[in-house]
Amino acid sequence: MTPGQRLSTLILLPFLFSIPACAAATGPDGARVYANPDRFESSIKAFERADEKNPPAADGIVVVGSSSIAKWRSTIEKDLAPLKIIPRGFSGSTMNDALYYADRLINKYHPRAVVVYEGDNDIAAGIAPQKISDTFTALVAAIHSKLPDTHIYLISIKPSPSRKSLWPKSVEANSLMRATCDADKTLTYVSVVEPMLASDGSVRTELFGLDRLHMNAKGYALWSKVLRPILLSDQSATASAQHASAKTNH
Repeated sequence: MTPGQRLSTLILLPFLFSIPACAAATGPDGARVYANPDRFESSIKAFERADEKNPPAADGIVVVGSSSIAKWRSTIEKDLAPLKIIPRGFSGSTMNDALYYADRLINKYHPRAVVVYEGDNDIAAGIAPQKISDTFTALVAAIHSKLPDTHIYLISIKPSPSRKSLWPKSVEANSLMRATCDADKTLTYVSVVEPMLASDGSVRTELFGLDRLHMNAKGYALWSKVLRPILLSDQSATASAQHASAKTNH
């Protein structure tokens, strides 16, 4: 193997290992279907063991999602401070996995808000955009069945250099989920697409690591700049409304 081939292999390896194993299978009609969420049982149990040792703060914001959330874990609480964040990202997950574990990952904490980032791996696994959107709607229903007043923020599927060929499907899924959010006052669609694109429409490669899929510190700084003001503004508005209601009742 030449030095150039060795370098190419080293660059490619992180990308290969970032692809979610068994993310989807083929159904009887030939369409791609979601894989069994039980493959993440050990990850969910790890969260539960951590909760026993150090219970999260009450009335926090649960941030659930795939590796884009899991890899943010080391700085997300600082990046979104002073908001109380409960990071619950598990790498390789899909919208269906978040739905399956909604009670154990989200509802159990009785959060004041929920942030969701899923869909990236769904698209890569060949799940149809409409199926992703329908699964998001089911996730919303699962959360609101237990926490009807909890606001849910959906972060759009991000563009990435390594999944450029899949981007049209991501755009379609984003559009469908945005329409769902626009029709429900308890939902907010948070687009990270525009700031992640250069003026010519290409993806800003400086926001990504060597695998060209996962973000680096610059990418997370950008996400913080987009998400944090929205969450802070809504928290302030909610606090003001509660204060006004308390004065009226008094």
